[in-house]
Parts: sequence; structure tokens; C-alpha cells
Amino acid sequence: TSAYSSPAKSLGDPGITPLSPSHIVKDSDADDAVEQLFLVVVAIDFGTTSSGYAYSFTKEPECIHVMRRWEGGDPGVSNQKTPTTILLTPERKFHSFGYAARDFYHDLDPTESKHWLYFEKFKMKLHTTGNLTMETDLTAANGKKVKALEIFAYALQFFKEQALKELSDQGGSDFENTEVRWVITVPAIWKQPAKQFMRQAAYKAGMASPENPEQLIIALEPEAASIYCRKLRLHQMIDLSSRAPVNGYSPSDTIGTGFTQGKEHVRRNRQSRTFMVENVIGEIWSELEEGDRYIVVDSGGGTVDMTVHQIRLPEGHLKELYKATGGPYGSLGVDYEFEKLLCKIFGEDFIEQFKIKRPAAWVDLMIAFESRKRAAAPDRTNPLNITLPFSFIDYYKKFRGHSVEHALRKSNVDFVKWSSQGMLRMSPDAMNALFKPTIDQIIQHLSEVFDKPEVTNVKFLFLVGGFAESPLLQQAVQSAFGSRCRVIIPQDVGLTILKGAVLFGLDPAVIKVRRSPLTYGVGVLNRFVEGKHPPEKLLVKDGTRWCTDVFDKFISADQSVALGETVTRSYTPAKPSQLVIVINIYSSEQDNVGFITEPGVKKCGTLRLDLTGTDASVPNRREIKTLMQFGDTEIKAMAVDVATSKSVKVGIDFLNY
Repeated sequence: TSAYSSPAKSLGDPGITPLSPSHIVKDSDADDAVEQLFLVVVAIDFGTTSSGYAYSFTKEPECIHVMRRWEGGDPGVSNQKTPTTILLTPERKFHSFGYAARDFYHDLDPTESKHWLYFEKFKMKLHTTGNLTMETDLTAANGKKVKALEIFAYALQFFKEQALKELSDQGGSDFENTEVRWVITVPAIWKQPAKQFMRQAAYKAGMASPENPEQLIIALEPEAASIYCRKLRLHQMIDLSSRAPVNGYSPSDTIGTGFTQGKEHVRRNRQSRTFMVENVIGEIWSELEEGDRYIVVDSGGGTVDMTVHQIRLPEGHLKELYKATGGPYGSLGVDYEFEKLLCKIFGEDFIEQFKIKRPAAWVDLMIAFESRKRAAAPDRTNPLNITLPFSFIDYYKKFRGHSVEHALRKSNVDFVKWSSQGMLRMSPDAMNALFKPTIDQIIQHLSEVFDKPEVTNVKFLFLVGGFAESPLLQQAVQSAFGSRCRVIIPQDVGLTILKGAVLFGLDPAVIKVRRSPLTYGVGVLNRFVEGKHPPEKLLVKDGTRWCTDVFDKFISADQSVALGETVTRSYTPAKPSQLVIVINIYSSEQDNVGFITEPGVKKCGTLRLDLTGTDASVPNRREIKTLMQFGDTEIKAMAVDVATSKSVKVGIDFLNY
């Protein structure tokens, strides 16, 4: 038997049984919901490696403002986002976020710093934890554990306060949270529990509340990118495929230069952090016709996800053609390879100890690597130098009794040398080798997506996200798929998602059709049919023979669902006199589910309809209508007693079962 014992047997609960042939109803009332008026939309791109926010006033939606420049910053890294790092005091109270957290932690004396709780790149935990709950822990740099929900809530609260402060300073009067519609972006490949977790953290941070859930939209990163890409004008992007060889240089040589020109253009206008989004459909979009397909590859620090969209004219609404796929192939993979290389040269035992004993110096080393990582390019010929922190050199000598230089000579890693200025000198090939495993996985995954029947005739491939800034990734994607479609990179590619998320908050209905990530249904009783139903599912109640644990499907994984589409089923209590009706909702990644006891079926919601005290003269067969509304990034369910129109609602919950 499965982890779920049969509810019917265990609860002595007669359960429900289907009443009518099921049908799908388009819910016309969905559009009549009162639209709340927000003065401003603030989108938060909560990234694995860096985060930021942008906003737009609903009165002037064509202006998107990117957050003001914060303190701190790194050499060789010009960006308008801040690192996703958070520092708690030894008493576990919030201290600082971003560069401030990193620099403060770094300046602490090692004897003190081991009591402080420093977290970085913690967003990946939501992706990698199979059974995420409200109780899931995160581990700080010093090995201590804190509830993930608290850390995420602290981070979101920090952004909330920063944004409200900036809005208040700008408007000259205090800005209230109630005037803001918040949008938080998450990877599309996250499972439902992780998306719900983000929402719970935002409630804890005071951005919205269960009573007012509309104030917060959870947007999918590639969808946000896609919305922004529609607005691109030709001068706002780099078309890798249109570069003809110039003066005998191959196109790959010009990739870097075109990118620098693009960057210069942005930098000159850096003082104004306002981006105009013209209220037109960009030129590239005007080449797309009804039914055209394009793929958005969102490559960030932690994950890479891909979504295939199709255009629906006249308004250019988007339809998701193929459910989001991807995996943990973000630029963190490159950092991980660098760490493996260090282990190979200096020994894993040393690196592990160094990270624990000198956590701040380790952070320093990774910052130094980050700026060199951004200098890697396919046509680079001169070596890349990475400064080793003094305490690395010092601690290594104490630990091993010989110098770092000696270790480099002794190791068989011939493309990493020691330079007299106290640096690791890496040949370009050595650096490119660190990128290879991650880039290979991305290309491999993209090839699999391109081979799917739904993905034929893709016209464009938009490469977005922070990792898309890497010329190595650009070249790999262009050479693998340039013959199949045009590869396009928006100019300020790291901010694409942020801007798209703002546009999505201004008009959430722009994505009209999604694919359901899971199969959903409810547990019911059916009349037992000899030979068809397994004998162990037989339950005899008041002389009636029932088959228990039947999974009655509402929607299948990967089925198209329109925004706000409602699926309705009618049930009747198996025992007419029953007054408390419990409907359990289940989900599965499989398409064909017969029974709720099958492996992989998870309970994700309960509707409890209490009809005690209602009029006794109800018909002998009570009709209980059950509705599930799909299409938003969240899913809602409702049960209604038709005779008395008494109803109960529930949001699908993946964290508390």
C-alpha cells in the first residue's frame, strides 16, 4: 500500500461519488472581479546570485525605473543588481543585505565572524529540496541552521523597505504598501511547492496577505523575459545571426565588440535609470505572424529554463506551447568547477577547512573569480589572473607546511601557473574548460527541446538572464542553433526579466494559455464493477458495493489551460444523510492516474464543506459542485452545495501536507 492509506477505509468517511458526466465550463464571472487600483507596480527579481527591483507607475506605464544604485560594487562587474547575500547577527536578527552584508561580514574579526550567520546563493535550496515545507532549513557559512522561510522573508522585507523608501523620496510623501502591486519572479521549472513557498515568504514580509492575495503576483522568469522581448526595437538587441564576416574576421570575433558598443551606449545613459518602453510592438515582433513560435532561454546564476511560446494575434497574446523545462545549469556551475580545480591543486581537505575557518576570505576569492569569469571570451588569447587572498596563502602554508607556489608546481594542472604578483594565472583554455560542463548541459537540454514535435519551426531564440552575458555561452548557442533560428540577445540582458516582470504586473492577462505542470484530481468512490476494479479496493457500505481511492481527473499534466479557465465536476455524497463533506485534492506528475494510492500521487488540498444546520428539505441526491480554476501561477479550488449555495474555497497547498 502507499503512504496514503485509503481515506474511505480509514476515516469511515463515506466520501463522494461522481454525479454527472464531467464537463469543462468557461467561467465568465472570472473577468468581473473588481480590479484593485494600485498606484505603482514593483517587480523584484530575486536571483540566485544577484537581485534587484524595478518599478513603474500605473499612470505612465511606458517608463520603467530600475532601482537606484546601491552602496558597494565590485571591480569588473558593472551591474544594477546587488548580490543575493544576507547577514544575520549572532542573535539571528536581520543585519544587512547585498554588498553591505558581504562587506560587513568580511571586515569582522575571524573570532567574531564565526558567530554571525551569513547566507549566499540560498535560492537554489528551493529548487533542490524534494520535500520543501515551511520548516525547511538553510545552512549559514558557519554551519548553523535557520528556517528558510525566515531568510526569504527577511530578504523580501529588505526589498520592500528599499522600494517604498525610494518611492517616498521620489514622491516627497510616504508611500503606503497598499498602493503597491508586487511582482516576484521565480524560475518556471520550480515545482509548485517552491512557488507557494515564495508567496508565503512574501506574506511574512508584509507585502500582501492571504486576505488580499491579488496584491502579489508570482511571475515566471522566462514569461517575464518574453513579455519584454516583444517590445524590443532593433537597436536594443544584438542579433548574433546577422553578423556577416567582416574583413576576414569570423562572426565570433565581432560578438565581443558588438557587445561592448552596446554596453557603452547603456553606460552613457546610466545616469537616467529610466527605460522607456514604447507602447508599440517592437520591430522584431512585427516580423512574427500568427502562430509563430519562439523559445526563451533564461540562463541565470542557479537555473536555466526554457519556454516555448507561440503568438496569438491580433493583440499578440502569448500561448505556452511546451511546458517549461530546464535544470540547475546556471553560472554557479562554473564556480563549482573552479572550486573543483582548487581542490585538485590544493587538496579537498584544505579547501573544506579554509571555507569553514576563513569564510570571509573564501568569499573574497570567489569575488575575484567572478570578475575574471566575466572576462572569459571565445577569442581571448591572454591569460586571466586571479588574486589569491593573503590569508589563503598564509593558511595554506600553516596547513601543509609548504607554499602555494610549491603546490602549483607539484600539481599536474599545467594550464594554471603562479605569477610573481601572487596570483593564479589561468590560460584562456583553462577558463573555458570551467565553462564547458555547464554550457554542454544547456546545449544538450536545448537540443532535446528542439527535437520535441511541439517545437518545430521556431523562428527566434531569445537568450536572456545574467549568464547570457557570457560570450562563451552566446557562441555555443549560436553555433548549435543559429542555422535553425535567429538567436537574439537583448542589450541589457541582465535586466530583461526585471523589466518584463514590471510589464507583467501592469497587465497580468498578457499570457493567455499555459501548460499545466501537473495532473490534478480528487479522490472519489465509484460503484464497484467486478473484473474492472481491484478486489482490495472493495468497500461495502449499507449494502452498496463501492470501489475506493479512485482518482477523478480534473486536468492532465501538460494540457493547455487558458487563463482563468475553470473545470467543474459534480459529486454527490455516497451516503445521502451525510452533512460534512470532505473532498481531497491530489496531484501527480504522471498523466494517467487511476487511484490516489499510486506512487507519486500527493495530496495537495482539502475542501471541507459543512452543511449542518442547512434546510432539511434538500433533494435526496445532493449535488456538490467542485470547481478548480487554473491558468494563473496559483490554482484555486471551490466546492458548492447547489441546493443551499453554501460554498467553501481553498488554495492548493503543497507545503503543509
